[in-house]
Amino acid sequence: MSEDILVYDGYQPGSIGQMLTLHMDYYGPEWGLGQKFEIYCAGGMAAFFSDFDPDRDFFLAARNAQGEMLGSIVIDGREAMGEGARLRWFIVDQRIKGAGTGTHLLEQAMAFCQSKGFGDIFLATFAGLEASRHLYEQAGFRLVEKKTGDPWSGEMGERIFRYESRSRNHSDKPG
Repeated sequence: MSEDILVYDGYQPGSIGQMLTLHMDYYGPEWGLGQKFEIYCAGGMAAFFSDFDPDRDFFLAARNAQGEMLGSIVIDGREAMGEGARLRWFIVDQRIKGAGTGTHLLEQAMAFCQSKGFGDIFLATFAGLEASRHLYEQAGFRLVEKKTGDPWSGEMGERIFRYESRSRNHSDKPG
């Protein structure tokens, strides 16, 4: 990870706005996502942080020395015993892509899941985010579902990735 990045876990004033800005600064110009995507993210972030429980949920931000958020990742554990814990809002500022920040954020999130016994973890994304997909697959996530629509624009095609720990993966059991 780049030496000028300081990593802080937990909420700090302004975190939600900074995380939303990171998403819109990238997904707006690069992918043409606008108001619908921003509202989807803002509503989800508000719901997550209003019900945040550090025994169940995880938030980690990468910030520079000036406090500017340059990356974030969330584990939403509210459905951990049902559908699975959800990895959300994983993003790294384009200015520091390739510096190892994304790998570090994802490793810390996965370590949190392991410490909490979350055997099933899922995330929703869309096709074309190859650097992210590489990190997900490197961490053990597998593409399990392709949808034609999505909640962000209706046109991107949602992709669901799932991580199942070996102890919960029934396909690994002898038959």
